[in-house]
Amino acid sequence: MKRPKIPHVVAVCALAAALGLSSASGSSDTASTPGTAAAPQAAEPAAAGGEHWVHTWAAMPQLTEPENMPPPPFTADDAVLADTTLRQTVHVTTGGDQIRLRFSNAFGDVPLTLDAVSVALPLDGAAGTDAVEPGSVQQVTFSGRAGTTIPMGAQVVSDPLDLDLAPSSNLTVTVYLEEGLPSQNLTSHPGSRTTSYLLAGNHTDAQSLPGATPVDHWYLLSGVEAWSSGRTSAVAVLGDSLTDGRGSTTNGNDRWPDQLLERLQSRPATSDVAVLNQAAGGNRVLNDGLGPNALARLDRDVFAHSGVEWLIVFEGINDIGTAEATPEAQERVAADLIAAYEQIIIRAHAQGIPVYGATLLPFGGNDLYDDPSGNREAARQTVNEWIRTSGAFDAVIDFDRVVRDPEQPDRLLPHLHDGDWLHLNPEGYGELAAAVPDRLFR
Repeated sequence: MKRPKIPHVVAVCALAAALGLSSASGSSDTASTPGTAAAPQAAEPAAAGGEHWVHTWAAMPQLTEPENMPPPPFTADDAVLADTTLRQTVHVTTGGDQIRLRFSNAFGDVPLTLDAVSVALPLDGAAGTDAVEPGSVQQVTFSGRAGTTIPMGAQVVSDPLDLDLAPSSNLTVTVYLEEGLPSQNLTSHPGSRTTSYLLAGNHTDAQSLPGATPVDHWYLLSGVEAWSSGRTSAVAVLGDSLTDGRGSTTNGNDRWPDQLLERLQSRPATSDVAVLNQAAGGNRVLNDGLGPNALARLDRDVFAHSGVEWLIVFEGINDIGTAEATPEAQERVAADLIAAYEQIIIRAHAQGIPVYGATLLPFGGNDLYDDPSGNREAARQTVNEWIRTSGAFDAVIDFDRVVRDPEQPDRLLPHLHDGDWLHLNPEGYGELAAAVPDRLFR
């Protein structure tokens, strides 16, 4: 895959700045204004403009916490998901005429066998439904076989199958596990904001699952790829719960990356950009929390994904919020975050991937993160100032600027958060999506 040369990217940014546009080294007053951030020029994502595989959906794998395990009887002392059909829907971004699936056993300590897998189109195109369109079920194979075993810590990719997958549509994936996982170390993405279904027995070809148990989690499925035109490429987003969508609508697909996708899809120049949400609630840049830290998962969640041409980094608030609220601890975490961003940029540039930095949002009024001394807020301001002015990022997306209260800049606008003064509601996520200039992906 041909990649843009980073020195050329820097030159483009410098030229844009000279023309009065805002880049990473520009004024903090204009850095996030839609249509003003400097845009690196992406090279053709495939040699000779040929078709290629591009991830159209992804979810960050993590170890399932006890409270997010499948409910009984689907979790037992000796196995998880034994004799179980798992049906889940995902919202893809770009389309194609062939797809293949990726399943992860990243946190498994024993091999995991998938005995049967199918895909279908959900009934009426809906998210979070157990019903599929009649006649749309197709069996998935792995090296020509109906099932596969995933070694511990590994992932598997299915064989390609013909499916006319429309952009910005929903896809149903159904899995049957006869023996289940003989361990409690289940790989999942708990913050799905989408309803999945569990039912005893093999129902991979069923049109609906009456009596199934609903759970708002994804299990095992970590990616969907589409065979795409040479123009199609993906932007990956490293983030935490603010990108994972806490406060968004269950089965509504109105997180900020979803709303960004809607805008990109509405414009011919960006309709071939896939958006990959690689975020998890509680995730941190520097230390493991809910899932591996961002530095540890960068290769797995960004560089190993097909078609990724850009990276947005919007993470760090959990590092600040979980560090002690002392001046020394907050000065240290701010410095460590800046050093970590530099590492992410270096590693992405080595892959020819431009990196866009997003400023961190205020959390004043939040019971857990707001401290009376203001040391955490000072750390946030230090980090945001560096993001805006250092010139290290290829462009800056100033999320802080568009959702903070002008009268109280350490707080979110009251009508944009979900009640905890930390996470946003769908309207707030819409403001973030609108702050991302589409020219960054042309």
